[in-house]
Amino acid sequence: MRYLIDFRQAGKSKKTGGMVHRAVAIFLALAAAAIICSPGPAMGQERQEAVEEIPGVSSSAAVLMDRESKRVLYGKNQDLRRPMASITKIMTAVLALEKGDLQSQVTVSEKAASTGGSSVNLEKGEEKTLEELLYGLMLRSGNDAAVAIAEHLGGSIEEFAMMMTRKARDIGAKNTSFKNPHGLHHVDHYTTALDMALITSYAMENKIFYRISSSPWAVISWPDREWDRILRNQNRLLHMYEGADGVKTGWTSPAGRCFVGSATRDERQLIVVVLNAPEMYEDAQRLLDYGFQYYSREKLIEKGRVLKSVKLEQAVDDYGNVIAAENFYYPLKEEEKEKVRYLFRLKEPQAAPINAGEVIGKLEMRLHGEAIGTIDLTVAEDIERSPFYYFIIKLWESFFS
Repeated sequence: MRYLIDFRQAGKSKKTGGMVHRAVAIFLALAAAAIICSPGPAMGQERQEAVEEIPGVSSSAAVLMDRESKRVLYGKNQDLRRPMASITKIMTAVLALEKGDLQSQVTVSEKAASTGGSSVNLEKGEEKTLEELLYGLMLRSGNDAAVAIAEHLGGSIEEFAMMMTRKARDIGAKNTSFKNPHGLHHVDHYTTALDMALITSYAMENKIFYRISSSPWAVISWPDREWDRILRNQNRLLHMYEGADGVKTGWTSPAGRCFVGSATRDERQLIVVVLNAPEMYEDAQRLLDYGFQYYSREKLIEKGRVLKSVKLEQAVDDYGNVIAAENFYYPLKEEEKEKVRYLFRLKEPQAAPINAGEVIGKLEMRLHGEAIGTIDLTVAEDIERSPFYYFIIKLWESFFS
């Protein structure tokens, strides 16, 4: 926009009127300069959208993880040891599914029936299938169900807790210690946000665990009553957030409000963990929004794609095609897509014969100097030995025999 102001015409006015005209001219000139120099709304909006919004959370510790790759998309005090309350039951359910039979009958002990805190009102001597107890464990957060499962599979709470800790180590959760199957406070019962994300990522790979933790409600038997137990999932994220599909809430005074959630959109499943979070659902939604908005699931390598040629020896041809044995996906921000580097670990030359599908090397993907994944390299088709080399080898073997 341009403003044309004739200062000469303003100067030809009468003395009294001229001063007014000159003042108006100066005002218009300054206004025009301000309009020309200041950025318009569109420019300011573009700059604002270009700034990435890192979410603020109320929790003492938090992690947002991509389940498939285990990449941490957001972390706050992710290695800080914290009491975990009832999100403990995620590991209880994992062991129950891996060590038990869902249809096996479990007799509820007096100790299980008298366990304090949240419960499904199990009674001493009551028989339940392990599957029913799992629904009571995950949906209603039944501490009585947790003890019944522990005694059934471990013989005692103490032995089952040791099984839980060993399983955590196998998964890669090195800073986690279990002392019970339910999460009631114990000074040596703790985890970290990162460890719990790893445990949950592992758990969600189990289809039965996924089905149970994502169920909005379930019905289990109640002997000698006119009605069954109706269990409603305490995880409110399931009906608050698009794509939510798990997993567990928790609370004790020492632990505060704890939550592990998951959501799936466009073939991407994200796991969120918040520990001691006054605004646990709000925190979870902020983190999930951040992950889905700023990261996308990128196919870096396609199965069967020719990646390079490898020099051959003793073969009909001098070179053969090397292909990827599998697809490789990884969550990336827009600006990271051009920063992935590829490192071939492949010995050359390769000696024929080589069968199609035979692994002859590895391809490592790196981002910011760190390895993010490795896939096998194979040959596209059978590589046969040259008849000339075959003749020489046979002649050599014949000579020495």
